[in-house]
Amino acid sequence: MRIALFGYGKMGKMIEQIAKNRGHEIVAKIDVDTVEVDFSNMDVAIDFSMPSAAYGNITQCFEHGIPVISGTTGWLQDFDKALARCEETGSAFIYASNFSLGVNVFFELNEYLAKMMRHLKQYNVALEEVHHTQKLDAPSGTAITLAEGIISNTDYTGWKLDKAPTGEIPITSKRIADTPGTHTVDYESEVDTITIVHTAHNRQGFALGAVIAAEWIVGKKGVFTMKDVLNLG
Repeated sequence: MRIALFGYGKMGKMIEQIAKNRGHEIVAKIDVDTVEVDFSNMDVAIDFSMPSAAYGNITQCFEHGIPVISGTTGWLQDFDKALARCEETGSAFIYASNFSLGVNVFFELNEYLAKMMRHLKQYNVALEEVHHTQKLDAPSGTAITLAEGIISNTDYTGWKLDKAPTGEIPITSKRIADTPGTHTVDYESEVDTITIVHTAHNRQGFALGAVIAAEWIVGKKGVFTMKDVLNLG
C-alpha cells in the first residue's frame, strides 16, 4: 500500500516506521515547507498536520479520490464541511481524536458505563487527562470524545475545562513531562467512587491504530469511525 503522510512531526515519523515494518511504502511526506503535492501515486493519506492546514489537506485528497485517515485536532469547526465534501466526491474518511486500539475500546466502555449510571443521580462525573508538556491543546481531543460519549448517554448537557456548573462535566488537564497520555473517568458519590482509566505506555499505539485504519479504508467509500475498523458495535 502506498501511503502519503500529511504532517511529518514526531507522529508522522512514527507512522512511517510502523507502516514500513508492515510492508507499506511511504510515497510522500508533506510538511509546512512542501510546495507541490503529487496525488497520482497515493493509495491513502494519513493526516497529522497542523490544525490550520488540516481541512485543506483533507479536502484536496478527496478531490483526487484519495481516502484520508485524520488524527489532527483543533480544526473541527470545519468538520461538517469536510464530511460533506467527502460524500460529494465519493471518497472515504476516518477521523479520530485518538487512534489507539485500547483507547477506542475505552470509548465504548465509557459509553456503556454512562448508560448504567444515567439514573444514579447521587453520582457526579468528572474527567482528568494528563499529557506530555509539548501538547498544546487542552483538554485533549480524547477527553472531549469521552465527555461527548457521556453527554450522549446521560442528562449532562456539556463540559467545561476545570470547574463546571451543575449539569456539565468538569475536565481537568495536566501537563507532565514524558507522559504519553492518561485519561480517567470518575463517578463519585458520598459513599464511593467508580473509576475507569486508560494509560498509554508510549505513543506507538496511536501510530499503529492510524496505520491499521489506513489498511482498512482502502477500496471503501463513505465516512467511517474506528468502531467500524475494530468492529466494536
